Amino acid sequence: MKKKPPVARTAKKAVRRPRKQSLRASKPPVRLRKSARKPGLTPEQSELARRINTILVPIDFSVHSKNALKYAVPMAEDFDASLHLVYVVEPTIYPADLGFGQVVLPGVEDELRQKGAEELEELIKREIGTRVHSSYTVRTGNPHQEILAEAEERGVDMIVVATHGHSGVEHMLFGSTAERIVRKARCPVLTIRPEPES
Repeated sequence: MKKKPPVARTAKKAVRRPRKQSLRASKPPVRLRKSARKPGLTPEQSELARRINTILVPIDFSVHSKNALKYAVPMAEDFDASLHLVYVVEPTIYPADLGFGQVVLPGVEDELRQKGAEELEELIKREIGTRVHSSYTVRTGNPHQEILAEAEERGVDMIVVATHGHSGVEHMLFGSTAERIVRKARCPVLTIRPEPES
């Protein structure tokens, strides 16, 4: 019987070792989420639960956006996901006299950003607490553009947004922020309709 040359055996070991090391390195981050361990879930539901790690909730402090947050919190609990809130301050523009055009007042925006951050912290304490991991961002600009940019930058897996906010006139003239988010978002978007008035 001919023995295999030692070079061939060494080559096989060299191929196997890196593969084992890379598998070990990928195992710790992969864990089964709480919802994926629940009995009675279909394989599709379990797979969805594993894919949703971060849920983005746009907040404008209207009743409708707070209602969307109330839907998002138990969903994040079920998926073992984190919640990220975003509030967008629209630039404050005032018409100027003497034909100089419109004037932006940055001091007003800074105050609105500070006030928004304080209210977001209070909202998180009141509505989320320690139920799930949560964070927030205050941005300045066009609401739907900033919300989509935040979703892209954070790589969120789902957006939960109210279909109505403060901008009723904007909805009639230009289409709502929620509609634009649904059309342009790269991740799934769950829209929450207003609760019927009793």
